[in-house]
Amino acid sequence: MVRQSLNAGRRRLLLAGGAGAALSACGSLPPPQDRTPLARPAPELAAAAPPAPREFRAAWVATVANIDWPSQPGLSADQQIAEMRAILDRAVALKLNALILQIRTSADAFYDSRLEPWSEYLSGQQGRSPGYDPLALWITEAHQRGLELHAWFNPFRARQSGAKSAPATNHLSQTRPDWVKRYGDQLWLDPGEPGAAEHTLAVFRDVLQRYDVDGIHIDDYFYPYPVPQPGSDPASKLELDFPDEPAWQRYVQGGGKLGRADWRRQNVDELVQRLHQLIRSTKPWVRFGISPFGLPKPALRPEGIAGFSQYDKLYADVERWLHEGWLDYLLPQLYWPRAQRAQAFAPLLDYWNAQNRQGRHIWAGLFTSRITPADKAEGWPVEEITAQIAHSRQAYPGSGHAHFSMVALSQNRRGLSEALQRELYAEQALVPATPWLEAGGPAAPQLALQEADPAQLRLQLRPGPGKPVLRYALWQRRAGQWRFSTTQETELLLERAGLEALVVSALDRVGNEGPRAALRLMAD
Repeated sequence: MVRQSLNAGRRRLLLAGGAGAALSACGSLPPPQDRTPLARPAPELAAAAPPAPREFRAAWVATVANIDWPSQPGLSADQQIAEMRAILDRAVALKLNALILQIRTSADAFYDSRLEPWSEYLSGQQGRSPGYDPLALWITEAHQRGLELHAWFNPFRARQSGAKSAPATNHLSQTRPDWVKRYGDQLWLDPGEPGAAEHTLAVFRDVLQRYDVDGIHIDDYFYPYPVPQPGSDPASKLELDFPDEPAWQRYVQGGGKLGRADWRRQNVDELVQRLHQLIRSTKPWVRFGISPFGLPKPALRPEGIAGFSQYDKLYADVERWLHEGWLDYLLPQLYWPRAQRAQAFAPLLDYWNAQNRQGRHIWAGLFTSRITPADKAEGWPVEEITAQIAHSRQAYPGSGHAHFSMVALSQNRRGLSEALQRELYAEQALVPATPWLEAGGPAAPQLALQEADPAQLRLQLRPGPGKPVLRYALWQRRAGQWRFSTTQETELLLERAGLEALVVSALDRVGNEGPRAALRLMAD
């Protein structure tokens, strides 16, 4: 058992560090000679404890159309916050280590922004303040629980098809209608309009500068998914072209040489590259992730893989972004069952890993919401998702995955959450390290162990010199077996009975682990 210590008198203390260890009281004086030390430094145990388990274990929290949070528009601030905390507590209970929170659905904001209006999915009316800053509170509450919080943006969508509120006066559809195009029943920022791209980058910059996010995340919405041409015969499969004629004509008249499809891809490429550069120059430790549609470009597809082409329809050259290293993690949406041959899970996961020339993270996006509530006959069995996770672990140890979306886990659909807790998520895991952002881990921590009461020991963790510490990895050995956990606390209470040894290491903000410190408990 591990929990934070609130109060207890000091009795016996041992201080151990990576560079050496000394017996002391409060780190300065040796203990009385008639007291037996609780433990002794044991550097030989540092290597005996197993490697820290690594796996990106995340869920998307979709706010558009109130998919995950808040459950409906117009709730009070207290009700929204209670729902937020319930999601976070569920994530901790499941031993997830990250959440991907949608904070910009349609040129709107789930945070206090001077650039864009409050989202209608908070209050029911675009532009109306919820009375608090949701993003700031999500970050604080997530970090208090040891969870990463990645901020998820839709870079170009300006109005979702199910939106009900009238636009706020400061929405881009009102202030810059020349940038905003109607496409089907949605509004879309034209990626070919330089001003629209500059505005979107300014939105990213604003969040980076003012909020302590762990990641910046975009999904598969670049140019919109095609819709049928109005009035056309459905059998003809004619698609409505995106209405970017003004921007296209300016490009051509300015001497542009690319064809229209390549020009559109260039517009998206430039946004991805510039966003990557912006993150590096603003907060280089923040990770940049992209979650694209899961199928490769047609020319590179494995045998038997077929279906929609994001390269040709969304103008997303995902393979190029991966080859150039313009991201830190790719989270392709592998939203099909293993047995569906034309979009089979395993070959697609293999494909994206094979494209990973720069050694970035490749994590699988899982369509967990295809597991429906028990009162609905359609949907996937729980075993489809658990088997996809098991396959990912076996094929690519230390990688990871994310669930779309959190609601399926919160509702424990068909016993999914219980199955994960019992089997695949029985042990905590660290987010995989991102060493290309920062090199080297923190120094070994100092460990101070003392008696709290006859049944408990108090462990105090002190950072070593140099690099700041974000959290600690802790191994406890009981009955010859190592048990792993993580903590951000610097003072813990440990169950005394059966405790044989302790190993602790410190981790930095990109997950690099430093050298370990170890203690061997003395026999009573």
